[in-house]
Amino acid sequence: MDQQQQSKIAHGAGFFAALDQSGGSTPKALELYGVPASAYANDDQMFDLMHEFRERIITAPAFTGDRVLGAILFEQTMDRDVDGVATPSYLWERKNVVPFVKVDEGLADEADGVRLMKPFTRLEGLLERAVARQVFGTKMRSFIGRADAGGVAAILDQQFRYASQILDAGLVPILEPEVDIHSPDKEKAEELLKQGILDRLTTVPAGSQVMLKLSIPTVDDFYTDLIAHPAVLRVVALSGGYSRQEADDRLARNHGLIASFSRALVQDLRHDQSPAGFDRTLETAISAIYAASTT
Repeated sequence: MDQQQQSKIAHGAGFFAALDQSGGSTPKALELYGVPASAYANDDQMFDLMHEFRERIITAPAFTGDRVLGAILFEQTMDRDVDGVATPSYLWERKNVVPFVKVDEGLADEADGVRLMKPFTRLEGLLERAVARQVFGTKMRSFIGRADAGGVAAILDQQFRYASQILDAGLVPILEPEVDIHSPDKEKAEELLKQGILDRLTTVPAGSQVMLKLSIPTVDDFYTDLIAHPAVLRVVALSGGYSRQEADDRLARNHGLIASFSRALVQDLRHDQSPAGFDRTLETAISAIYAASTT
């Protein structure tokens, strides 16, 4: 593990850029960017357009380690280059941004109020590639729709089981058990989730740490004890469908919790913006998210 990167993640001021939309979510992300489905004929062309979008973000003047601590990549982005340099190396060596990669393969169908991750079929090879490309950590997402104790327990058992394998590979896992922001019992689900995480953090080997990516809690500062836990390197928050303004407002009320935003980061970026207009828009977003993440 790179100690300089670990120190930056543990103590740095800033936030994470989640640039990890995968096959299922890419068409929607491109549509919001102003690229309709009619602009590409197949998946290869679609992913080429998505990489151009991500490259435009990563190379922008505002996108630096001064405010962006880490970037979560889709595995195809990890495997591609930016300006002739492997994307993870470009992020760290040119931008001082720590690279992570999304490793889950999507969500299974709902059961007991939650959606587990589909069983991982290629984790070992992906972790080997990530280590070879000098990636620092991983991210994997599950989804909690309601406060079902059995469902939440199943989510966390699966997350921590894969986290153990990721730690063994020498990478730092981000566990993302997202709670639906529209859930009628969101607060109760968060109570089950926090206690379940605290119970399982005792299983993290001494000297190792995991990260957590959680929905912004209903009760301000609800995750303070997780943020302070010795087995937790950092706790980041997803925007979960909130607009950037609302996500920033809610985040700012949670001390020590920092953003790991995807849609809220790029919501105002458009394909047809001029280079200067694109860069100005991204600067505005980064400045606002940074401010909310440094409360």
